[in-house]
Amino acid sequence: MDPLTIGMLAVLAVLVFFMFRNSRKRKAQQEELRSAIVPGKQVMTNFGMFGTLKSIDEVSNEAQLEIAKGVVVTVHRQTIAKVVEPTDVDSSAPRSVEEAMAIANREAEERESKGVELNKDTAIALGEPAYGERVDTAAKKPVRRTAKKAAE
Repeated sequence: MDPLTIGMLAVLAVLVFFMFRNSRKRKAQQEELRSAIVPGKQVMTNFGMFGTLKSIDEVSNEAQLEIAKGVVVTVHRQTIAKVVEPTDVDSSAPRSVEEAMAIANREAEERESKGVELNKDTAIALGEPAYGERVDTAAKKPVRRTAKKAAE
């Protein structure tokens, strides 16, 4: 046998092995999902709709989802992508844009009260120069060089 043929057969064998392995994994994941989908669980569909599973009809492949109080929709059973589990939310992380802005404003006020000079346009503390900036020691401010001044 030719070494090239042996190499090609080895590559083919590896590809077939991974194909069967992935198929087995996918079947196990589908079976796990199927056992986790029970009425009363929060689920998400393939198209991003969240709701509480009310009932599943195996014969007609339909699932009843309650997406809001009193609003029940019927979807195909196979569109249920996953069961939504409650996650541990980081309590220090802001839950809304307004809360994040309030935190940022509070931090800016704290920096101002400590005497750190702020650039109001970009809210960047000017106390330390950025990498590559020169500091004008008389004014204690970073000096930005433009292309025109650098050429001179």
